[in-house]
Amino acid sequence: MTRYEDVVSGHLDNRLSSDKAQIKFKTLMHSQQQKLKALGEHLGLWVSHTDPPTHTRLRNLVNFAFTPRISNDMRPGIEQMVNGLIDGAARQGRMDVMNDVANPLPIRVICHMLGIAEQELHQFERWIEDVVAFIDGPETQLSKFAGQACHSLLELTNYVNGVVNDRRHQPRQDLISVLVGAEQQGDKLNSEELLAMCVQMLVGGHDTTSALIGSGIYLLLKYPDQLVRVRGEPKLMASAVEEFLRYETPGPRNSRLATQDMELGGQPIKRGQTVQLLLGAANRDPQQFPDPHRLEVGRNPNRHLAFGWGPHFCVGAPLARVMAQIAIGVLLRRLTGLRLDDCATAGPLPWRQTLGLRSLERLPIRFE
Repeated sequence: MTRYEDVVSGHLDNRLSSDKAQIKFKTLMHSQQQKLKALGEHLGLWVSHTDPPTHTRLRNLVNFAFTPRISNDMRPGIEQMVNGLIDGAARQGRMDVMNDVANPLPIRVICHMLGIAEQELHQFERWIEDVVAFIDGPETQLSKFAGQACHSLLELTNYVNGVVNDRRHQPRQDLISVLVGAEQQGDKLNSEELLAMCVQMLVGGHDTTSALIGSGIYLLLKYPDQLVRVRGEPKLMASAVEEFLRYETPGPRNSRLATQDMELGGQPIKRGQTVQLLLGAANRDPQQFPDPHRLEVGRNPNRHLAFGWGPHFCVGAPLARVMAQIAIGVLLRRLTGLRLDDCATAGPLPWRQTLGLRSLERLPIRFE
């Protein structure tokens, strides 16, 4: 589904299941499905992979942590993290935006929220990348990524499980302690759901926000008139981030599974078929967005679908917006003479080869 109207309808249709674990695993051979059963069961507990009423119950337990007010309260701490990341490269007059800022920032913020120490951030990033490669990879290559994803997920869950057990005995002022409290109240949250929720926050809050930050800087350098406008009107940053989300949608598709024979957008769909709701295409629909292929940082209205729609609207959207606004704003404020590095202007920039993530691999820049 590519039209805006059909993608919205698909997100609201309860005949379409969000059980992405089942969608992924049905493309694997039976022997692989049995071997990777634990991986499938874990992914099936992720909030975004569940349907009501389970989805409603799980989501209500984390909604409080990602309200716009709480995300805004985190601004000073996030800005301090961004400045620290920039300090490491500022004296060189060049950096890779993806590796130096965009990739490390979200995982640091989420680890801080959860109460997980930062000492093993590089290890976390490797585990997460392996899981994301399986989740976002094309169906024809899932068997290639499944084994490593299963191994890394086991290591990640073992680590997080250790933190959870520690919080059961010594609660702190962090999100894991709050979730442990919900678990201890009986039927609100069981141990498997708690673990899955923590792991999804680490994985889900990482790659798409990194992609957004990188795309935002790249688009401003690609369209210098828009860069001039944002620098001249700093209050436009919030609107600019919404336009970056529309123009280069970080998560360009949502997969759904038809639970019965149906029709959507005039297309007959059979029970058991996968329906791809293409957010990136819908965000360029000329019936919804005038001149959709033009980047307009002041675009209004801008009801893009980058965070999905309906009950599964991304719970971390407020925090992702705040991180992108701060990261891009600080980069523009601190680095003058900002431009693509010569190696980046010699040819097209490398984009990650995944269907579920629209992200640059590298973004080398120079500055004064």
